Amino acid sequence: MSDRFLDKILASKRKKVERQKRETDLEAVKERAFFVRRQAMLHGLRTSLTRKDRTNIVAEIKRASPSKGTISENIDVSQLARHYRDGGAAAISVLTEEDFFSGSLDDLIAARQVVDLPILRKDFVIDEFQIYESAAAGADAVLLIAAALDAADLKEFLRCGREKLGMDVIVEVHTSDEFGAAANAGADIIGVNNRDLHSFEVSLDTSRKLIRLRNPNTIMISESGLSTREEINELKSLGFDGFLIGESLMRSRNPAEILGGLISI
Repeated sequence: MSDRFLDKILASKRKKVERQKRETDLEAVKERAFFVRRQAMLHGLRTSLTRKDRTNIVAEIKRASPSKGTISENIDVSQLARHYRDGGAAAISVLTEEDFFSGSLDDLIAARQVVDLPILRKDFVIDEFQIYESAAAGADAVLLIAAALDAADLKEFLRCGREKLGMDVIVEVHTSDEFGAAANAGADIIGVNNRDLHSFEVSLDTSRKLIRLRNPNTIMISESGLSTREEINELKSLGFDGFLIGESLMRSRNPAEILGGLISI
């Protein structure tokens, strides 16, 4: 992916969010968000990722990507969410970006209706409105991409999710500079994306390198490019608390069985 393509995704998202805000009763969304969060477990994802009696895998529902094209057609989101639950997933990630990843917020809502696992909304968050929208839809956590946000927005969005709504917020990084920005903003859950958002090249060396910068109080997740128990065990030994896995599960005919093989210790 070129820098221009990343900019294209963000530009598209800004236009879509501005249109949504014009067409939406923002106060009603906030009211719904606070109502849903009062019924939900506070910081459920963080709690799930701190368990030591298993390998903590965030299993992702992901229809497509710009680099891979369509990953899995005709997904039954509800059934897949149940498979992930039955396979022992610590949490479920739902990729909701529509134009480039073929996702939707409806996918998250469908998963929320059938499982009580923590659910992460994975998208390109560029406005506080999206955080309230996520909470209103039933998300327990949101993803912030350090490369897509300036320092002020990163800090404010963290505060909105964690303090106002009692959600968890993962700050995704790929470089040491982005790791520093996440730490400076006060991130307590950092996801290391092994896929470069500009080139789309994948290397677990990114996780091997950035784990050295870890603060002892920070939850660390390794994302992308993971498919074997050996890879997970290595990164777990280096200090990672959780692992986000999508494509290999999405392509499997038996994701529950695949998950079971990955999480056993």
